[in-house]
Amino acid sequence: MENVKVLILAAGKSTRMKSKNAKVLHRAGGTALIDHAVRTARAVSTDISIVVGHQAEKVKAAVPAAKFIDQKEQLGTGHAVIAARDAFAGYHGDLLVMPGDVPLLTASTLEAFIRFHREGGYRASVLTADVPNPYGYGRVVRRNDNEVDSIIEHRDATPEILAIPEINSSVYVFNNPTLFEAIANLRNDNAQREYYLTDVIGILVNQRAKVGAFKVENGQEILGINTRQELVTIDRVLRRRKCEALMAEGVTIMDPESTYIDEDVQIGADTVIYPSVQLEGATVIGDDVTIHSFTRVSNSKIGSRSQLLNGCVIVYSAIGEEVSVGPWAHLRMGAVLEDAIQIGNFVEIKKSTVGSGTKAHHLAYLGDATIGKKVNIGAGVITCNYDGTMKHPTHIEDGAFIGTDSQLIAPVRIGRDAYVAAGSSITEDVPPESLAIARGRQTIKEGWVKNRKKK
Repeated sequence: MENVKVLILAAGKSTRMKSKNAKVLHRAGGTALIDHAVRTARAVSTDISIVVGHQAEKVKAAVPAAKFIDQKEQLGTGHAVIAARDAFAGYHGDLLVMPGDVPLLTASTLEAFIRFHREGGYRASVLTADVPNPYGYGRVVRRNDNEVDSIIEHRDATPEILAIPEINSSVYVFNNPTLFEAIANLRNDNAQREYYLTDVIGILVNQRAKVGAFKVENGQEILGINTRQELVTIDRVLRRRKCEALMAEGVTIMDPESTYIDEDVQIGADTVIYPSVQLEGATVIGDDVTIHSFTRVSNSKIGSRSQLLNGCVIVYSAIGEEVSVGPWAHLRMGAVLEDAIQIGNFVEIKKSTVGSGTKAHHLAYLGDATIGKKVNIGAGVITCNYDGTMKHPTHIEDGAFIGTDSQLIAPVRIGRDAYVAAGSSITEDVPPESLAIARGRQTIKEGWVKNRKKK
């Protein structure tokens, strides 16, 4: 929308959450609260400023693309806006002011709110909602239908005022010059000795300025977060919203209540997700994928028609198409699997590339390895990549066969179509099409048990 700027208030601590971290850095739906606020605000403006205070540097690092205003002391929401006075000097358009802890607020609501403000010719407007339990919230008293008469804080309200279900969301649109003229009259003569932005509405009403009240239909949208309980409640709403959106796009989610999918996750059509699955971060999943219960995928890519069996952990990895992983496999830190690979139970892969058609069905560790196509990795195979000081690479070329319970002591290369006999400890390169045997010769001592018992 043209001629709109946004100011997000994000300087507060997490006092009621009993946290050392800034409130807006806590996560709901897999995303920091401040990131939710910025994404929503971008629907109406590209000019976004954020007031920061507690843990300012961490908040700045979380949203590097925004402009920041430092509030050296946290003396209330009104004081936060005062700190932004110089940043908006000379600006004559509309200023949307919103808290950084309302992650359920939608872009469409903000757009409708600003249109209401402009079409009504208001000097300021308040976003409101009816809620079933308004305890603790300021009540909005109306006059002339869409105009605000006053906002009464809960502790100051009479029984008649407390019966009003309409509450203030702390989301406002102001004519910018009007806001900063009024805020010059703000006082902190209250028990907390803080400056409240709510009081600016009272100042404008007393000056006979026209102040609008726009009621959002879904009161859930304006819910803020002050406690851990509220954080969990809103997290559930966001995750359910994400599941509903994915199911509408053709994804089968068997039990949305037990499935945790972060906001930025992308999933293709006809993918089936079983109960108790976690999909985190910037994960991208293709079409026709099957993900079984108790699997966690974080910041990874899963190709179409692949399947992840029960209990897999896949972090910062990439899986090709028609790959089978698990059950109980672990891919981490740069594991790359090409197409049509089979990775079985209790196989761990770290910082390794595995070529198409390769199989590692049981109990293997593959670290810092480059593995070619159609390689067979036997049960219990280990690439011994760490010497106590440095990590070393293992190269296994196409078609190689690594026998059960072998150790490949890096740096080492296994040639194309070579065989490593079961139980070998390989310390030297194996030429292509060769057999390497590196184990002690078997010795049998007949009658040894009987002699031992006599002793």
